[in-house]
Amino acid sequence: MTGRGRLRVLLGAAPGVGKTYAMLEEGVRLSAEGRDVVIAVVETHGRAATARMTTGLPRVPLRQVEHRGVSLTEMDLDAVIERRPDVALVDELAHTNAPGSRNAKRWEDVAELLEAGIDVISTVNIQHIASLTDVVEQITGAAQRETIPDEILRGAHQVEVVDLAPQALRDRLSGGLVYPAERIDAALSNYFRLGNLTALRELALLWLADEVDQSLRDYRAQHGIERTWETRERVVVTLTGGPEGETLLRRGARIAARSSGGELIAVHVTAQDGLAGSRPGELVPLRALVEQLGGTYHQVVGDDVPTALVEFARSVDATQLVIGVSRRGRLAAALTGPGIGATVIRESGDIDVHIVTHSAAGRRRALPRRGGALTAKRRIAGLLVALTGGPLLTWALSLTRSPESITSDVLSYQLLVVVVAIVGGIWPALFAAVLSGLTLDYFFIQPLYTVSIADPLHMLALLLYVIIAVLVSIVVDRAARRSRAARRAAAESELIQTVAGSVIRGQDAVQAIVDRAREAFARTGAQLRDGDAIIASSGIPVAVPPAISLPVGPTARFELDGPEPAASEHRLLTVLAAQLEAALEVRELTEVASEIAPIAASDRVRGALLSALSHDLRRPLAAATAAVGGLRTAGAALSPEDRAELLETADESLESLAALVTDLLDVSRLQAGVLAIVPIPVDPVDVIAPALDELGLGPADVELDLAPDAPQVLADPVLLQRVIVNLLANAARHAPVHAPVRVTTSSFADTVEIRIVDQGPGIPEERRDDVFVPFQRLGDTDNSTGLGLGLALSKGFTEGMGGTLEPEDTPGGGLTMVVSLPRLTAQPTEEVR
Repeated sequence: MTGRGRLRVLLGAAPGVGKTYAMLEEGVRLSAEGRDVVIAVVETHGRAATARMTTGLPRVPLRQVEHRGVSLTEMDLDAVIERRPDVALVDELAHTNAPGSRNAKRWEDVAELLEAGIDVISTVNIQHIASLTDVVEQITGAAQRETIPDEILRGAHQVEVVDLAPQALRDRLSGGLVYPAERIDAALSNYFRLGNLTALRELALLWLADEVDQSLRDYRAQHGIERTWETRERVVVTLTGGPEGETLLRRGARIAARSSGGELIAVHVTAQDGLAGSRPGELVPLRALVEQLGGTYHQVVGDDVPTALVEFARSVDATQLVIGVSRRGRLAAALTGPGIGATVIRESGDIDVHIVTHSAAGRRRALPRRGGALTAKRRIAGLLVALTGGPLLTWALSLTRSPESITSDVLSYQLLVVVVAIVGGIWPALFAAVLSGLTLDYFFIQPLYTVSIADPLHMLALLLYVIIAVLVSIVVDRAARRSRAARRAAAESELIQTVAGSVIRGQDAVQAIVDRAREAFARTGAQLRDGDAIIASSGIPVAVPPAISLPVGPTARFELDGPEPAASEHRLLTVLAAQLEAALEVRELTEVASEIAPIAASDRVRGALLSALSHDLRRPLAAATAAVGGLRTAGAALSPEDRAELLETADESLESLAALVTDLLDVSRLQAGVLAIVPIPVDPVDVIAPALDELGLGPADVELDLAPDAPQVLADPVLLQRVIVNLLANAARHAPVHAPVRVTTSSFADTVEIRIVDQGPGIPEERRDDVFVPFQRLGDTDNSTGLGLGLALSKGFTEGMGGTLEPEDTPGGGLTMVVSLPRLTAQPTEEVR
């Protein structure tokens, strides 16, 4: 056998969808076709149907590995290579090999099989793909320790999804076809929730679809095919931050929904013009709407907006591009030429462009820069009106010229001057006034076709033209300046309002402010630095030295890339720096509050301890005092039986007191009357086993169902053992003889649950709150039942360690006490297979 083997992977959304069964079924089919197929390793997990499929296929014996006194079985890699089959069936590609194996991971073993020229069929769940582990953890709350690099899976010759509807999988689970009966309830209520399975199924299908897309792109690149193949709709919606954004997004979402698997992609192009871009506050709800519609949001920087849009659309293989009708008026469009829409249509090529009308069409909205009152475009427009309106007016008036029309001629030219002043301001108006005076003298005042000012009244008329033009221009300039200042102030106010809202919400407000500042001023990079440490950053790293550096508090500095800001921008940046300082103060207060939390936890435990002591110490002390007093009072008058009973009562009470004091001193580690909680990584098994030994409970009394790879918790081991001892003692006392107490461990999200289950009489729902009131025994008042620490003390200890203690009904009758503790962050939760 020569050449490299081929890898075929069966991908599943969750355990139990039938990957192993499908792998064995394919092995049987290939074997029937005459190929040499062997089972290298198969994990049946006790599933009868899967075990039956292995019948008839030859197996390569597994090798035994000893680890810490435990015998483990692993695939015998050398034996499989020596056997040299055509096809090897290797289950669970992401499996971690036992310590001491040649390779740490099973996928590394598979790589050696492929190098040996052996084809491999394997299985893996979507939860094990390295790039998706964080997404899966967000969906299910369960982190994964066993992962497989994406490139291994993407390098497979064939990847197939073994699909099963979520409800069908839950039905299989309920029927006992996936897990043993004792694990069904916990699985259905945790990992195998209907919403979890639906999301994982979608994730698996999307991953495969993306893999197919990448293969298609590679094929097009290899064959020089530049034209987009419309295998599925990718709709890019352009957002400017204007009021039309919601209309465009919903239209784009409808277009994407018309085809199966359509994608909605929103993009905002930030130009390099400071605050002349969109209002940052208006993009926040649009981002939220994009996520609500199931799309993705992107932001790109580009001076040429149409080119940036088309280049982005091509980079994501867009098939549709949705833009809004220009907000420019007809006059602005006529003077400045074709807008963004026309340019995008010209450059889009094979990408369909949808220009959507909206209520803001024809109305231009822009955030003005500081500077002159009127823009250069308006001045140019005023000059154009003067240059075109003057000749046209002269031609029209010359048709009706007469000695009596001089008054109307003068007023017509005066009107032209006023119009030019309104459009272009003072300089175009002065030009129009001089031009109009000369034209009036040349064409309409005797002698015609000469420019001569023989009458002083003519000079006065020309001066009046100029004065009127100046006055009108001053009014127009002042109105424009105030209008622009008002719009600018509104934009700055909205930016500050958005930033202030981030500070008030307090959720990563520092990062939010840095992001908003970079976007608002169209900078490539922004960061908050404290010495050499970067507290928050946005965009690309800021150059050294930075173009802008503002102090934030006593030591930190806010730095941005780009040109030097104008005076008005510098003022706004100073406001943002002040907001950053406030956000840093909020962060410091939050850290202080988190430091106080352990003190509060210790205080809760101390309160529970004192409450329990007020009853636990008084009761056995009273019993011992009464017994000793009876002995002293009655003396020889007591019968031997009464004397023995009083001595036994005194002895029992004093032993209980001694045990209680010893336990409390050991548990609390009191130092000068202060109870200290020391949470450390603890394996629940290391606490449960000593608790069983302390109570003398054996296999006939307690049934253990502990997760094989139980995650560690953050807890005080001595306190936790006291809690488990008390709960076990209560459960054992109330459990029927024929039904032992069951102890289970499981993990979900960021918590680990220890369940102590009995099938006794249970607790009525209306009395569940009473059991945690010191000291409630629900009728147990005899001195022989043992004092313990009480459920009140157990609840206080558990809450002091950051956990909870809650009672639940046991299915079929009884009580289940659930101890929930925080999972160790660095330790992954139980592996789900």
